[in-house]
This record gives sequence, structure tokens and C-alpha cells, in this order.
Amino acid sequence: MKNEQDHFEVLRTLKKKPDASQRELAENLGFSLGKLNYCLKALQKKGLVKLQNFQKQKSKIKYLQYVVTPKGIAERTKLTVDFMKRKMREYDELKKELDEK
Repeated sequence: MKNEQDHFEVLRTLKKKPDASQRELAENLGFSLGKLNYCLKALQKKGLVKLQNFQKQKSKIKYLQYVVTPKGIAERTKLTVDFMKRKMREYDELKKELDEK
């Protein structure tokens, strides 16, 4: 469950900031660099993200970028729906408890 949440957060952040470095991603997520690297490797293994080489035009340097695959987009959507269902169940349970008092 925790890994799913971490993976969801990584996928969501990659969508928002596709050009971010691993350090920037880790900082934005509140993860250590090691934890982010572990999550990215797991997502790569599942085929949810891939690593691409890009070359900046002006400076002519190469850099790596993680790209969310179509499978990753589908997984992010599934995780979002699961998250929303879980939160709605929690809300209903809390509302029921409050109504009983």
C-alpha cells in the first residue's frame, strides 16, 4: 500500500515536472535520493517509466529524463481512482460515526 502511494506520487510528479532532475524530484516529493532511485527503478522494471537521453540544443550537453509510458499513465489513473474510492469510504465512515453521536 505504501509503495503504491509512493509510486503514484512519483508518477504524478513526473507528469508535472518532466524536466526535473532526480535531486529536484526527491526534494519535491520529500524523499531521500536513495528512496526516489529505488522507486524509479521499480517503476522502470514494471514498464511504467523509461529513461531517455536528450540533448539540450544550446549547451550541447546530454542529460537523462524519465518519461511516463502509456502503461504508466494507465497505472497512475488506476491508482488515482483507487485513492479516491478509499477516501470516499473513509469519509462515509466518519460521517456515519458523527451521525451516530
